[in-house]
Amino acid sequence: MTSRLSQIASHLVPESMNHHHHHSPGAKIGVKSDDDVMICCAVRTPITRGFKGGFKDTVPEDLLAEVLIAVRERTKIDPSLVEDICVGNVLQPSGGATTSRMAALYAGYPVETSLYMVNRQCASGLQAVVNIANAIETGQIEIGIGAGVESMTMGYGSSAMAAQSSEKIPRGSQDAADCQLSMGMTSENVARDFGIDRKAQDEFAALSFQRAALAQKEGRFKDEIVPVRTFFKTTNSKDAKNSKDSSSNKEDDEDHKKPVTISQDDGIRDGVTFESLSKIRPAFASDGSTTAGNASQISDGAAAVLLMRRRTAKRLGMPIVGKYITSVVRGVSPRVMGIGPAVAIPAVCKKAAIEVKDVDLFELNEAFASQTVYTIKTCGLDTNKVNVNGGALAIGHPLGCTGARQIATLMNELKRRKERIGVVTMCMATGMGAAAIFENEQV
Repeated sequence: MTSRLSQIASHLVPESMNHHHHHSPGAKIGVKSDDDVMICCAVRTPITRGFKGGFKDTVPEDLLAEVLIAVRERTKIDPSLVEDICVGNVLQPSGGATTSRMAALYAGYPVETSLYMVNRQCASGLQAVVNIANAIETGQIEIGIGAGVESMTMGYGSSAMAAQSSEKIPRGSQDAADCQLSMGMTSENVARDFGIDRKAQDEFAALSFQRAALAQKEGRFKDEIVPVRTFFKTTNSKDAKNSKDSSSNKEDDEDHKKPVTISQDDGIRDGVTFESLSKIRPAFASDGSTTAGNASQISDGAAAVLLMRRRTAKRLGMPIVGKYITSVVRGVSPRVMGIGPAVAIPAVCKKAAIEVKDVDLFELNEAFASQTVYTIKTCGLDTNKVNVNGGALAIGHPLGCTGARQIATLMNELKRRKERIGVVTMCMATGMGAAAIFENEQV
């Protein structure tokens, strides 16, 4: 009897509580509420090639400072109104907590503006934005910035990336052991397990390069990019040692520091074709299909997104770039970590009460062509809606920055095309997929 009563009682939950049962998001597409979480600015630095591109001598906090300054200058917001800043980062020592706080203070945010770091692998930049959106949604803060930064030049291959030392955990669980697989091998696993051949991968990669080159020529990235003044060392001391006529003393090193302004992505190459890509040797397995040409580039860059409630934005007269709807993260097997978006995309659409086909544009992080092609096939995506201006294969993938960078690129392109619904999605190391939905109301 009592169990019957409690069963009946469970159906009598008040409507407001019931809401959470059905996972209906706070924000609805096409419905305006003063409580909506709005994006008021989304900017990024250029994305440059690791170890040889424009930011090879620029420390990550300098990149982060540039986008934080740009948010302030573009919106004219009083920086003391920004309550919290969350920064995504994967490779910096101690997560970049100290240097990022320094960047925010240097960028003109007062000591009262708090800051913290988040590492959700390749989704760190997106997670930072989602964390700030959630803090606003729950009423913890009114205004915040979600950002992402990575200098793979300075962090990649460092001790921070060394495999775990536990023997017990990998021995006790195959999935745990698979968390230590190189990302290239997980790409090979996706290609093999799901029959994604080399031709499909190279065709997609060529398309990414061609789209990015065209977008760059047409100036489509101009509005989202913050030009960065920095310096570039023309010869590093190793070269100096090798060359007879130059001494590698400190002064000489300073002489080779050339002031530069980096204003566009430098990983984008014009004239890449399926034919040119198909000549590249496999990078991870001699009989494999993943190559340097169909895998994302190692890159440096930063991005930042300013968020606040709609009523706050109205009161302050802030520009409205778009609306945050909802997001999900889902786990998948670590050995095929790249399939994450194929699980996350349907889940986030269901949460927002829309169908996958309702989405106008996808920014799908191209960790590898293998997993991007797999996701497009599995979710039945229209290729003409996916990475219309190219993706990480052509532009680059500075791990902690990418998610925030994709938001800037997505909102910019939704506005340009007068389209409404966009999804940012990516896979991540150790086997996860993340996806978030954003709306452009200016349609």
